[in-house]
Amino acid sequence: GRRGVVGGAGSNISVWPTRKTRHPLRDPKNPAAMPPNSRPMARDYRVLSIQSHVVSGYVGNKSACFPLQTLGFEVDFINSVQFSNHTGYPAVKGQILNSEELQDLYEGLRLNRITKYSHILTGYVGSDSFLNKVADIVQELKQENPSLMYVCDPVMGDNGKLYVPQTQVNIYRDRLIVMADVVTPNQYELELLSEKQITTESTVLEAMDILHAKGIPIVVLTSYRPSETSKEIYLYGSSKKGGQRSAVKIEIPAIGAQFTGTGDLLAACILAWITRTNNLKEALEKAVATVQGVLLKTFKHASEKEKEKEGEAAATTLPGAEAEGRTEDGAAAAKAKSVALLELRLVQSKEHIENPHSDIRAIKIF
Repeated sequence: GRRGVVGGAGSNISVWPTRKTRHPLRDPKNPAAMPPNSRPMARDYRVLSIQSHVVSGYVGNKSACFPLQTLGFEVDFINSVQFSNHTGYPAVKGQILNSEELQDLYEGLRLNRITKYSHILTGYVGSDSFLNKVADIVQELKQENPSLMYVCDPVMGDNGKLYVPQTQVNIYRDRLIVMADVVTPNQYELELLSEKQITTESTVLEAMDILHAKGIPIVVLTSYRPSETSKEIYLYGSSKKGGQRSAVKIEIPAIGAQFTGTGDLLAACILAWITRTNNLKEALEKAVATVQGVLLKTFKHASEKEKEKEGEAAATTLPGAEAEGRTEDGAAAAKAKSVALLELRLVQSKEHIENPHSDIRAIKIF
């Protein structure tokens, strides 16, 4: 997990007010009486999601699978890594899947002829060999099903810093994104993929058009901040099909908070809502509204827990309490508790996922 509205640890995250609306009873036998967002889809969709996994918390597949399943998508997931928790905690333990193990899993699916996917979603991958194998799998599945939608979240870095090997940039640029139907980079990743510095809205659109020229129909810039002191984050969406191009943007005021897994959540919601609405503007509004609903729920929960903790500390003084946090172990424990408070409240936000409601509206650029 990483980045901005839509991003990861260390990013400023925005929370917009949402309307708490009670929805009418849903009757699957009478779809016309159901809210449009809850109506059964006309066909079955099956997603292969290849990205990271954590035992505790929500990043990677843990952020993506529940929302997709809630919105009616079957999800088969392969974990590029399996960690105890995300890397924002003081300690991380776990395993990294290698390319041979990925091939072994895929071979089992292929031999049993259970690779009929409607969508592929890819996120964080740690090694070149694994990423190249992902490209091989995407290529084979798209050959089998030309209508398959591939959503590529090119998780490479943020704020001018890479956290994957530099060689992955070329693999993404030359092999992965050219097969994608939708790509969801942040500002730094879009600069890497387009080889163009982004400083203004016009350069945002130019960089997105460079990716369109590579054959990518939809490009979503998940977070753009005009300056380091800017209080706003912008999300841009651009679509180019058959020579016709349209672009929209969403302005989202930011607040200071540190979340992880929101980029993974956003990419999954973009996949779902583009499929369900076939309208980029509406899909991005719903996807961003979902993320904001989840963050609002998470932020409120964390604030309440902090107030409870402050109240308990004021009412009770335990022996040795003054020394807590002064030792290395105490400081690590305190940090872990603080990070854990801001784990996404996904399950508790099920209503926001099913029926996202907010005042967020995309502005049409052209």
